[in-house]
Amino acid sequence: MATTAKAAQRRDVSAEIAYLTRALKAPTLRDAVPRLAERARAENWSHEEYLVACLQREVSARESHGGEGRINAARFPARKSLEEFDFEHARGLKRDTIAHLGTLDFVTARDNVVFLGPPVIAGWGAK
Repeated sequence: MATTAKAAQRRDVSAEIAYLTRALKAPTLRDAVPRLAERARAENWSHEEYLVACLQREVSARESHGGEGRINAARFPARKSLEEFDFEHARGLKRDTIAHLGTLDFVTARDNVVFLGPPVIAGWGAK
């Protein structure tokens, strides 16, 4: 009887975790909780250590997916990257300079970057 009560309690806790993680919009946390709970039991983690591990999983997932969500929300017509940039077409650009700008060091250094060139109005007035 005690094992049945424990199983019922565990099911209630699982349902509550599912509800709470859905309310918090934390699907990674929901998926990580069972594995981390087992590991915490096996390694005798404190409650705080377990909580930190759970929160670290969710934060790292949000950080890795955050940029993706912002790119999707921007609704760019096509995805572009520096790796696929055609330097043959833009002969005036130096590959090393663009690669250095791609590291975004200028952002942390609080430097300005200005790109000068002819105005482009491709598609102006297109419907």
